[in-house]
This record gives sequence, structure tokens and C-alpha cells, in this order.
Amino acid sequence: MSDDVRNIVLGVVASGLFAALGWIARTYLWKRKLRRKQAFFGLPDNSESLLVVNRDPATAEPAVHRFDVFSLLELSALIKDCGAHVQVVTQDAAHQGFGERTEFCVGGPASNRRMVAHMAAMLPGVRVTMDPEPGPDRGAFRIGTELYRMEPGVTEYVLLARLTVGEQRGTRPVFLFCGQRAITNQAATRYLARHHERLARKHGSHSFVLLLKVVNSQAYGPDVVEVVGDVTRAAQTPLPDPAAESPAAPVPAPAPTSRKRQQKS
Repeated sequence: MSDDVRNIVLGVVASGLFAALGWIARTYLWKRKLRRKQAFFGLPDNSESLLVVNRDPATAEPAVHRFDVFSLLELSALIKDCGAHVQVVTQDAAHQGFGERTEFCVGGPASNRRMVAHMAAMLPGVRVTMDPEPGPDRGAFRIGTELYRMEPGVTEYVLLARLTVGEQRGTRPVFLFCGQRAITNQAATRYLARHHERLARKHGSHSFVLLLKVVNSQAYGPDVVEVVGDVTRAAQTPLPDPAAESPAAPVPAPAPTSRKRQQKS
């Protein structure tokens, strides 16, 4: 074998080795990224998940708002990327506990009974004004001592939460997308799809509740979102009982008694 042929053979072998090593490295990094994603969402291979859809409160017939349909499509894509399966149920048909399967619950308490139950059980520090009459506080969020009013189409808020109950290994999380309007639900699902890696690095497997502000949705749709803050502690701290906040009536002090000391004669 001449030197030229030998060099060609060695070059081909080296190229093949480098290509194989590169393929192995890329596969390893892809699998590690996938495992982190599956751990964050609680969706290992071939696992089952639950997608709870709300109803459109603007119609008397059972229907889903088109923005909520878009939310379901984005969540379905996330679930499929994790190699998991999804069962879609309506908000009035989800009669089961949580923790066994990852759950994605979409819609505010006015349109989703399941959301009402989750908020009562896991977010006792959050109140949503569900007054049917128009007013400045309609749909407003009260989180702890702070009140967040919406201006439709200009400034709207949505809660994005990842919640787990207990520290038992294998407990699956519940994801809540509780918005003041349907377009804010889509904004929260899109924010989760875009930033789940950063959220996983920051929060790991712990619970978190983020308050997001959707800016000028009438012009930008669900794309312009600002993080108002992490409200986990306030949202999970029960609000004080109004009856306990009222000052108690003062107890009258006993009338002073005076006794004349008798002098000894």
C-alpha cells in the first residue's frame, strides 16, 4: 500500500470516527434536554396526562373560545414532544384527584369549575372578582393585599402556576393557566412553551406561581408578556378571615375599689 492510499484511508477512518463521536454527543445532549423537559412537566415516556378545557362564558351553549383552542393546541404539542399521551376532558367532567397524572387546567374560575377547586385547595391567597355586572373590579385579581384590575385589550393579567402536593417521589404536577380573558390564557401557555427551560432551571421540581401581564393584546395578541413577579408565597398564604379582621369590642375595665384603711385606736 502506497503512502497516498494509506493517508486517504486514515483520513476516511478519522472522519468517520469524528462523525460518530459528534452524533453520539448530539444524541446525548438531546436526550438530556428531553429528560429535563419530561421531569419539569412530569411527563415520562408513554405517560398519561389530563387536559382540562373550560367553556366560553359568553355563550349559553357548551363551547370553547377560539383563543382557548389555541392554548390547547400549544399544550398538546408540548405533551407530544415529551412522548406522552393526553386525555382531553371538559371542566365539568374531570372528577378525579391530582398527583397521579400531570394536569393542565385552562381558564379562570368563571368558566372552569376545576380551576375553582384547585384555587381553593392550593391557592387560598388568590381571589377573583366574578361579578357579572360591568365595573372596574370585574375580573380583578386579589393576591394577598394587592389588587390587579384589567383594562380589556390594554392591560390584562394571568396566573401561570406549577403546583405539586407533598414531597412524595413520582407526584405529578398541576399546571394552571388562570387568565382574566381567553387571550391571556393563550399568552400564559405560549410563555410556558417558550421559557420552560429557564423556569425548570430556576424552580426545579418545586411549586411556583407567576403573575404575568399581557400588554396591548388588541394590537399584539398574546405575544407581548411581562412578568409582574413571583407571587408564590402570597398566593399560597390563606387570606385572613374578614370576621377576624374586625376589631373586637373593648372589654370594660373593672371599676376601681377603694377601701378605707381603719386606723387602730
